[in-house]
Amino acid sequence: MQNHTPGERAARIPTIHIISDSVGATAQAVARAAAAQFGVANPKIETLPKVKTYEEIHDFLEEHARHHVEELGNDRMLVFYTLVNTEVRNKVSAYVENHPNIVAVDLMTNAVEAISQMSGMQPAYRPGSLRAADAYYFRRIEAIEFTIAHDDGRNPHELTQADIVLIGVSRSSKTPLSIYLSQQGYKVANIPLDPSTEPPKEVYDVDPTRLFGLMTTADVLIDIRQRRLGAGKASLVAGRYADPEYVYEDLEKARKLMRQLGCIIVHTEKRAVEETAQEILRYYERSHPPLADIIE
Repeated sequence: MQNHTPGERAARIPTIHIISDSVGATAQAVARAAAAQFGVANPKIETLPKVKTYEEIHDFLEEHARHHVEELGNDRMLVFYTLVNTEVRNKVSAYVENHPNIVAVDLMTNAVEAISQMSGMQPAYRPGSLRAADAYYFRRIEAIEFTIAHDDGRNPHELTQADIVLIGVSRSSKTPLSIYLSQQGYKVANIPLDPSTEPPKEVYDVDPTRLFGLMTTADVLIDIRQRRLGAGKASLVAGRYADPEYVYEDLEKARKLMRQLGCIIVHTEKRAVEETAQEILRYYERSHPPLADIIE
């Protein structure tokens, strides 16, 4: 880096004019990253966002060119643009080719065309796609954090904040299903059921269309619990956990509560987590919009 003071470096970096048919966040990020290579963390940026027509861009460029002439004595301009509308982008490209004092960088076309060429797919050319992807990413992070905080009956006072609440006996796949669904962007809480304790009273406040009872067969559950216990079967308390009589009682009490709550019962025995999750979401989306609609 040349030996200039921070003020001198900032003064030498030209105003970066950003044009976008979305909000311009991608171009702004690139502009700042590029300027940082010259020791300037916060370059001056002028943004024209959410453009619909070429005429808007033409007027923007003409106005700023006049301003440059008045203030700086020349019409040299630096432009970064992210335009997915092919017609508008082609007109902008033609405009800057006819104005040699404009240094313009098309940030989107080469990247999109490279992916299209390698994948064989055609791009959607939809403004704001990155923002939608970002929104989905942050939704997933929030959902995972919520789900971890509400695993195994924790924080029952917040049950009504969950998109989906799972209830079921021990070893009915509550936690694996919760984590899988949270990775799809759904806030999930799960409540363990057993014959010796009552579920939290807040479960009665949950919308039944968000409430799912996980059920399995006694034989499958006994086998899972026995394998889970391993050497611990020697303990009287632990052994009872996998005792057939206790397991039948556990499942029967769970069924009774599920009927009482009016929740949707989903069987988990001998099914992959993904398969069970898809069944839950099919029921869920009959009463609630798909996550993609929420993000949009």
